[in-house]
Amino acid sequence: MTDGSLSLPARLYLLAWDTSKSELTGAAQVPQLVRAGALAELAQRGLLLDEDGIATPVDMDASTGDPVLDGLLELVRESRPHRWRAWVTLHARVTLDAVREQLTAGGYLRARKKRALGLFPTVDHELARPAAVEALQEEARRILRGPTADLPDRDAALAALAAAAELRTLPPRKDRHDTHTEQLIEHSGPAAPVLRKIVHEVRGATTAARVATRA
Repeated sequence: MTDGSLSLPARLYLLAWDTSKSELTGAAQVPQLVRAGALAELAQRGLLLDEDGIATPVDMDASTGDPVLDGLLELVRESRPHRWRAWVTLHARVTLDAVREQLTAGGYLRARKKRALGLFPTVDHELARPAAVEALQEEARRILRGPTADLPDRDAALAALAAAAELRTLPPRKDRHDTHTEQLIEHSGPAAPVLRKIVHEVRGATTAARVATRA
């Protein structure tokens, strides 16, 4: 798996890593952010459509060849209908775990087994390719600070979602404007109306996580 072939959820997950500390930032909202990226990519690929606010599979047999995206697509197919809002959070850690497994297999992460409280087996992840992650982050910063014209659909969606999550690894909110995020959404292709809904839910999840942290 090369940098250019990384899916939206995989890129968003890597953007959340602080390479100087080798730790994940904003961990409370990362599952929702990663799920949002997967939903957005499926919508951009035309595999999920919006029908009266419901995330609806277009083809019951279609696949992307990406295990993370296909896993979510299968989950949507096998579940009762839900609005986009529900899918941003519903079983979001399933998608997060799939992304971690994919990035570990691709050499971006290393898995370390340990025992919580000395008893229960758990797995921690650490960055294996910090330079590659820093390059992805620098590209995201360029997109967030630059013009939106002629941006590829996926890059526009990536930047809009990253801005909504207020990732600490990217420019602070005071350096961004909601109008710029809206422009990114408008340049995300035919799936822009769906992305707008997903971005709204990511903002909500980010606010909720911030409030919970302060409580």
